[in-house]
Amino acid sequence: MRLRHAALACVSALALTSCSFEGIYDLPLPGGADLGDRPYTVKAQFRDVLDLVPQSGVKVNEVAVGRVEAITLAPDGWTAEVTMSVRGDIDLPGNSLARLRQSSLLGEKYVELTAPQPGKEQGKLAGGAYIGLDRTNRNTEVEEVLGALSMLLNGGGVDQLRTIADELNQVADGNEPQLKALLTNTNKLVSDLDARRGDITKALDGLAKLSRTLDGQKDKIAKVIDEIGPGLQVLSEQRPQLVTMLQNLDQLSAVTVDTVNKSKANLVADLKALTPALQKLSEAGASLPKSLELLLSFPFPDSAVPAVKGDYVNLYAKIDLNLGEILNNLSRSRQNPLKDIPLLGQLTTGQEGVQPGAPPPLGVPDLGGGNQPGTPRSTCTGNSAGGLLGSILGGQRC
Repeated sequence: MRLRHAALACVSALALTSCSFEGIYDLPLPGGADLGDRPYTVKAQFRDVLDLVPQSGVKVNEVAVGRVEAITLAPDGWTAEVTMSVRGDIDLPGNSLARLRQSSLLGEKYVELTAPQPGKEQGKLAGGAYIGLDRTNRNTEVEEVLGALSMLLNGGGVDQLRTIADELNQVADGNEPQLKALLTNTNKLVSDLDARRGDITKALDGLAKLSRTLDGQKDKIAKVIDEIGPGLQVLSEQRPQLVTMLQNLDQLSAVTVDTVNKSKANLVADLKALTPALQKLSEAGASLPKSLELLLSFPFPDSAVPAVKGDYVNLYAKIDLNLGEILNNLSRSRQNPLKDIPLLGQLTTGQEGVQPGAPPPLGVPDLGGGNQPGTPRSTCTGNSAGGLLGSILGGQRC
């Protein structure tokens, strides 16, 4: 019996010297996740693990698939590194996410592994995989929510709501009609803006187009602004001359107004005097322009210009050069242009009929050879000057 106890003591001593015991976390907990025969290890980096402890669960879709093996300080010295063991038959993408969750309001913490959005999966999660800070997150703690609510209720925005309500009551007290009119006008303004939203959108589009145009020409605009400086300097230097010019213009305007006031009566009289002439021009209507059509194309009207081919036109004219007929026609007019000419006035005779009210017709003397009255006229010859002149004057032809 003593030998058995001695052997048991030796075995216990050897066990205690060969294996280390790090605390209660090394003891297996009942009801944990089944890791199977070939689990793989995954590490995740968290900014804050809160009160997560080793032996906490690792879940996928709220199903336990592993446990937290260790929580250590990450190599950067600021974040936490969580080592997890996951069952070997769990198939997850290589870019899976790790989130720190809580089973209930006051429940335990656990790590949840989730796949990324559909269509963005990459690779496969396997042993030695590392989930960085860009793919880890945690839920808000109940203590954080209660702390924020306490700050809000104690001296925060909620306490200021009462002050705001009191101020609004003071403003509205006795001003109900004005507030009602304000709301009505605001409603009308919003309705008008809504009715013209197309125009507003078009104006904004035009403004955007203008902005793009100005942006494309900003170099030219900057150049113009830089070059306008010397011009402004010249204007600044010539400011006294400009002021003097404006003062002189003021004096000129005063003189002009005085001149117009003094000549107003004469100007009105001149305009009234022009009234008959303008009235006659108005009565002439289209007749005056048509009468001027022959001014530049005499003796042809404008309508004959398209008929001209080239630089000439065929013209057939019958011209009567009988001097006697010409003089007789002139003497028959009411205002005889020949009566004031002594030589032509002595040539008038009464051989032909005279129209009523007209001077006696012009008789042409015999220029052929001085035949006396009562004697027969001499016979004209081909070289007789008197016969040639007589034929021109309408006398006896040879």
